[in-house]
Amino acid sequence: MKLKKKIFMTTMAASLSLALAACGSNGDDSKSTGSMDKNMDGMDHSTMDMSGSKEVPKGLQEAKNPKFKVGDMAMIKEAHMEGMKGAEAKIIGAYDTTAYSISYDPTNGGKRVTNHKWIIQEEIVDAKSSPYEVGDEVKVDADHMKGMKDATATIDSAKQTTVYMIDFESTTGEEVKNHKWVTEDELSAE
Repeated sequence: MKLKKKIFMTTMAASLSLALAACGSNGDDSKSTGSMDKNMDGMDHSTMDMSGSKEVPKGLQEAKNPKFKVGDMAMIKEAHMEGMKGAEAKIIGAYDTTAYSISYDPTNGGKRVTNHKWIIQEEIVDAKSSPYEVGDEVKVDADHMKGMKDATATIDSAKQTTVYMIDFESTTGEEVKNHKWVTEDELSAE
């Protein structure tokens, strides 16, 4: 009986989200949940907030020599979620840091999230000054997805790179503002 209730509540929440999304946007920069319920490379991003605020974590340094500068346009080559690959992106910010893919159990329950791309060094609680290694456990300060903030995560991969905050219209028609993060190798010149 509990499972049926959970399925019913999930279905109702999804229906309400779709109904609200169909009502349009008032043009603000509020977070968008959209219909990103597909698995991309084994990643379930159904609770991903595609849009976010322009606020960046404390200590994050602007990139000294980014391939793409603020205001540039670029094509998204990789799909963290449905509608990203092939979309044209406007660069909103470029930052030098270490980017991590992580796996974690959401703090609000639910299925384990594997290979989530990306959180950055500055989104780790009490981050050390040197990069973490594959297999290290960290506490996440980012809230890209429901249940991510304060979760204990395992580092799946790590790379020193330039990460970008981007605006784009997904190939499914959703306007996305201040999306965090894509890495430099996930973008190409138009």
